[in-house]
Amino acid sequence: MKKIDLWDLVPGQNEATNFLKKAAVSPVHAYIFVGPEGAGREEIARAFSGSIFAKYEEGQDLERCKDLAWRGIHPDLSIIEPEGRGLRVSDARKIIIESSRSPIESKKKILIVNRFDTAEPEAVASLLKTIEEPSISTIFILLAESVPDSHVTISSRCVRVDVPSMAAEELADLLKSEGVKTEDAILLAEASAGNLRRARLLQEDVSFMTRQEAWKTLPDRLDGSGAAVSIAVKELQKMIDDAQTPLTDRHNQELERLAEQEEVFGIRGSGRQEVTERHKREIRRLRDDELRFGLATLSRRYRDLGIQNNNFDALNSVGVITSAALELIRNPNERLLLQALFLNLSTKILIKEVQ
Repeated sequence: MKKIDLWDLVPGQNEATNFLKKAAVSPVHAYIFVGPEGAGREEIARAFSGSIFAKYEEGQDLERCKDLAWRGIHPDLSIIEPEGRGLRVSDARKIIIESSRSPIESKKKILIVNRFDTAEPEAVASLLKTIEEPSISTIFILLAESVPDSHVTISSRCVRVDVPSMAAEELADLLKSEGVKTEDAILLAEASAGNLRRARLLQEDVSFMTRQEAWKTLPDRLDGSGAAVSIAVKELQKMIDDAQTPLTDRHNQELERLAEQEEVFGIRGSGRQEVTERHKREIRRLRDDELRFGLATLSRRYRDLGIQNNNFDALNSVGVITSAALELIRNPNERLLLQALFLNLSTKILIKEVQ
């Protein structure tokens, strides 16, 4: 198997990776990686996990163990995602049970807990003792966008590693260094808001520009009628469905590689269920990202129209759109959310009236 340098797979986070390269030599019981979605928290966590596993591997299994960790399917790596929009007590119980299990192949078992910042206070309280005093063979890596006050007790027991989002210019420079044209790199960096994972998906997405234009021109098509709203919602949802294609292709390729691996090593411990669940989470995250991107594009259009025409209704529409975007955290029905928003916007002064 080809030699793998896990840290080369994590660009743009030199401060965090340089620290963790040293930490992997003698890891402590718990870490918390803090930064926005898409900044690379999970990728860094998987690279760090692979580096720890590699410390205990010898011979020809070394590259295999790093590869499995990077793909999130190492037998001793558990990536735990809250079942809902927040981490609940039921999720905490699963974490406690999983942390008590002994490693299968390595001398260490690593639990990556995603979206720890969403944990309910009761879940935080139930996890405190487990994370503070885990089994000697268990390492926790908590991933969070921020550290709420209710989470400080646990975070104080962890080594904190900040993983900030990449600046648009920094991300554009990275994309250009990989051969992306300057104009395209700038557009991708702005559209992905510093999210490298999303920028790479958009780079493969030939319909990205079409979706951006559809959101941008939406105010011109809202004529106050329910029919216009229905058509717009149906069109945008179809575009979001199509936007899943690059990610679905990646998922299919990963499943093919997994099937090949199962033929050699057997199905037991292959991590197929974990991979399938991760694919579902990534699809859900992509749809949320698409909606946020679309609503941000729409918001900018109304802002520009308001400024150009000195129209307060157009400017007030920005606040209406922002409120809709905030509702995404509640996992709303996409169609109903967009219908309600567009009907609300239709009651504002129409674009043809403010031009």
